[in-house]
Amino acid sequence: MNMKLPRFVKYWMPAIAWMALIFIGSTDVLSAEHTSRFLVPFLRWLDPQISWATLNAVQTIIRKLGHLTEYAILAALLWRALRSGMWWSSKMSVLFAIVCLACAIFAASDEFHQSFVPSRTSSFHDVMIDVCGVLIGLAICVALATRKAVKESRV
Repeated sequence: MNMKLPRFVKYWMPAIAWMALIFIGSTDVLSAEHTSRFLVPFLRWLDPQISWATLNAVQTIIRKLGHLTEYAILAALLWRALRSGMWWSSKMSVLFAIVCLACAIFAASDEFHQSFVPSRTSSFHDVMIDVCGVLIGLAICVALATRKAVKESRV
C-alpha cells in the first residue's frame, strides 16, 4: 500500500487535477463574457483601432485554441498515467485508443455539463476541436515514445 499511493499520486493525480480544472473552466468562470473582460482591453492595448468584429474573431480563435490545448494536455497526462506499469504500456495502439476514447467521452460530458450553465453553450464542434487536441497530444506522445524506443534499441 505504501508504494502504491505515491505511484497513484505521481501518475494519476495530475490527470485528475487537470480534469477538475477543465470541469471548473466549463462553468461560468471561463465563459466568453468573463474572458472578454481581460482579453478585450489587452487587444485594445495592442491595437486601439481594432474593430468589434475582429475582437470577436480573435476571442473565438483564442477560446478554440484553449480547447485544443487543454485536451492535448489531458491526453498526454492520461497517456503518462496509463503507461505507468500497465500491461498495455507496450501496446501503443491499444493505449492510443483507450486515451482517445476516454478523452472524447470526457469532452462530450464537458459539453453536456455546459448545456446546464446559463452563460455557456454546448457545441458538438467544440467536442470535435477537443478530439483534435487529443490527437495532437497523442501524436506527440507516440513520437516521443517511438524516439525513446529507437534510442534505447541503439544502446
